[in-house]
Amino acid sequence: MRTEAKTPRVYWATPILGLVIGIIYLISFSIGGRPLDGAIALGVMVVFSLILALVGFRSETVRGLLDHRDERITAIDLRATAAAALAMIVAVLIGFVIQVAQGRNADAYEVIGVVGGLAYVAAVGYFRIRG
Repeated sequence: MRTEAKTPRVYWATPILGLVIGIIYLISFSIGGRPLDGAIALGVMVVFSLILALVGFRSETVRGLLDHRDERITAIDLRATAAAALAMIVAVLIGFVIQVAQGRNADAYEVIGVVGGLAYVAAVGYFRIRG
């Protein structure tokens, strides 16, 4: 499916969210006493957001990922998200096991694992009921 020349508002949601996250990074690092690291993190997010917005005008794939009007690219995005989630689950489990085996505190991995597991169960329930 070809996307229209008109750029919808949803196209700008991801680049704008990137900028907002960059500002949150700046504030968080500054509160933590590392404002230079915050400025660097903000700069990275600004550059990433600009590249994403500019490449989206030329790349059908990036544009499709940003505006979600192309069903094929949306399906690719869904599969890629599932693959990334699987990689993160494996990383959390490996990190947890390594921390426990070394006698260290594995609470951070435990919290991430519990939140991810609960989110998965809730999503399965929601999508089962919904359709």
